[in-house]
Amino acid sequence: MAGSKKIKITLVKSTIGQKPAKRATVRCLGLKKINSFVEQEANPAVLGMVASVSHLVKVEEIH
Repeated sequence: MAGSKKIKITLVKSTIGQKPAKRATVRCLGLKKINSFVEQEANPAVLGMVASVSHLVKVEEIH
């Protein structure tokens, strides 16, 4: 897919004290520890997950 964008998602804040749904979202994105990162395709499902935990993660666009 030539037109697909990728984003780099980094966990910058702990999930301790967060609700179970937020913890599950972070785990489903593939993040485990603080400062761990993953590269994901920027599709609507992933962007929605990132939006729901935006206070815990940092997002960068990869070219």
